[in-house]
Amino acid sequence: MASTNPALRYQVLRIYKELLFMGRDYPLGYEYYRTRLHKAFFSQRGIDDPEKIKAGIKRAEFVKKEIEALYFLKRYRTLRKRYNQS
Repeated sequence: MASTNPALRYQVLRIYKELLFMGRDYPLGYEYYRTRLHKAFFSQRGIDDPEKIKAGIKRAEFVKKEIEALYFLKRYRTLRKRYNQS
């Protein structure tokens, strides 16, 4: 990807770092999450077509939203369980 658009490279690195940061609270552990994330990004490293890279970024944004939803649901269930015990 070194020969592609620097702006796309920046976007890919940004979403990778955001997803990596979100992995801190992953239920199966950070190490499990990090290796899976690395494998997913590493498998796509040979893509040179800007349209395919943009599609991959969109897919990563979708995954980010899904992980956020998972965390919010977990937090909601914990709070609901805590306050409905009385």
